[in-house]
Amino acid sequence: TGRIIRNPSKTVENWSTESPPPEISPQEPALPVFSPRDSALVEINSVCGYETDLSGWLQKPLSWDLTVPEPTVLILHTHGTESYTKTEDYTESSAYRTLNTDYNVVSIGEKLAVELEQNGIRVIHDRTLHDYPSYNGSYTHARQAIAGYLAEYPSIRLVLDLHRDASGDPSNQLRTQATVNGQPSAQLMLVMGTDAGGLYHPNWQENLAVGVKLQALLERQYPGFCRPLQLRTERFNQDLSAAGMILEVGAAGDSLEEALAAAGALARAIVTLSRGTGG
Repeated sequence: TGRIIRNPSKTVENWSTESPPPEISPQEPALPVFSPRDSALVEINSVCGYETDLSGWLQKPLSWDLTVPEPTVLILHTHGTESYTKTEDYTESSAYRTLNTDYNVVSIGEKLAVELEQNGIRVIHDRTLHDYPSYNGSYTHARQAIAGYLAEYPSIRLVLDLHRDASGDPSNQLRTQATVNGQPSAQLMLVMGTDAGGLYHPNWQENLAVGVKLQALLERQYPGFCRPLQLRTERFNQDLSAAGMILEVGAAGDSLEEALAAAGALARAIVTLSRGTGG
């Protein structure tokens, strides 16, 4: 079920009445700015037949504030049982899948949620395993959950569906590799839907405008961190919100520790974008 993580209370130093604290106005960090040159940072693999206008999507203004008091980010997992190469002892429900939320992608969502909360972004983390007990219908089950959260919390602006990728046979699973702050990390892959399959999805270009900014920012900070963005014919429930995306955090050949490192990098990029973009 979903939950809200609230920021811990902060202690305030007691100042002497004879020596009041100085009045200091905190300086707001500059909003990120994107230019046509940033198009080189974003590689798109379009399998839907649509041409890509990277420069236009990157420079489309992003006017939001994810740091308001209400929840603004929803994290969920359509395929919540997906897990990584085992480095610790836990029970798998099948190869590279487990119901243990300390080791499947729910733990990646928890890492992301905690880091966003620590930076003033209120998050709802839906820890439901939408692919259990039945994998079939997991997107339908997740869709009902997303619609319910959006109805209850209209302040939500960003919907992140966290997965992990997989490819190859069980003995030769895909591994992704990147470096974040000098440490090994999994790579990240954004999967964005469109209306190319004929389903109603009026805001797919608005979604994509957010996705390409996020990818460009991640590549600025951590070159080689992102795999090519996948632009697909399906909509993946992204029609429900103005900014929704699938994030494949690593692959089955990666370790949980590498995926957690990727979640930390993702959190820092979202924080940078949390007040929108400048011009």
